[in-house]
Amino acid sequence: MSHCTIIPTYNNRNTLAKVVNDASIYSDYVIVVNDGSTDDTLNILGNLRNSKVIIVSYPKNQGKGHALLQGFKKAEELGFDYAVTMDSDGQHFAEDIPNLLSKIDNDNETYLVLGSRNIDTQENMPSKNSFANNFSNFWFKVETGLTLPDTQCGFRIYPVKEVNKMHVFSTKYEAELEMLVRLAWRNVKVVSYPIKVYYAPEGERVSHFRPFKDFFRISILNTILSTISVFYIKPRNLFRKWVG
Repeated sequence: MSHCTIIPTYNNRNTLAKVVNDASIYSDYVIVVNDGSTDDTLNILGNLRNSKVIIVSYPKNQGKGHALLQGFKKAEELGFDYAVTMDSDGQHFAEDIPNLLSKIDNDNETYLVLGSRNIDTQENMPSKNSFANNFSNFWFKVETGLTLPDTQCGFRIYPVKEVNKMHVFSTKYEAELEMLVRLAWRNVKVVSYPIKVYYAPEGERVSHFRPFKDFFRISILNTILSTISVFYIKPRNLFRKWVG
């Protein structure tokens, strides 16, 4: 099974180099998508350029979802079956990549693997994250019938071709939710594995999540996905089960 790592980045100059270098230890290629950074990200990437690091860059910030999709396109061009996605803020540990990969069995099924954070005991975890994750887990179960411990973690392994077959409408943070739900609807096997995570202290943390705007977008998307699930996905699945 071939895999690469995709790292979308926007103004994470302090952590980017270490994240990319660590990921390159465990992956054949690292695709870094510079999502219109306005700091010295391009200079940092220029110093990192080697046979394992591939850079996709564009001048205007488009959102994390758009950056991920650009990474998936490049991954398919390079012939990879699976792509690990990591945040560039240093919260994920590349040494967990083999653990996530171990959840993909050679059984002719297609997998989506999610990292699972221990949110209740994690040091420096923002208090709003616990509520947001429980909220997301609840609606994921409503929309798919599946139970997962952490539907918001961005440390994942995606099936590249299955993602690129879809037209993903979301371009911001909510794109990860859309891809997760729609891949489950496409009968991709969704599994999870516990991971370590690091949250910098409040004064050092860099986050581009906009609490009101992004939570509103996620809520709208959940409303749309729940409606589709009730009126199309669940009747479709019932019909398929009935006809055998």
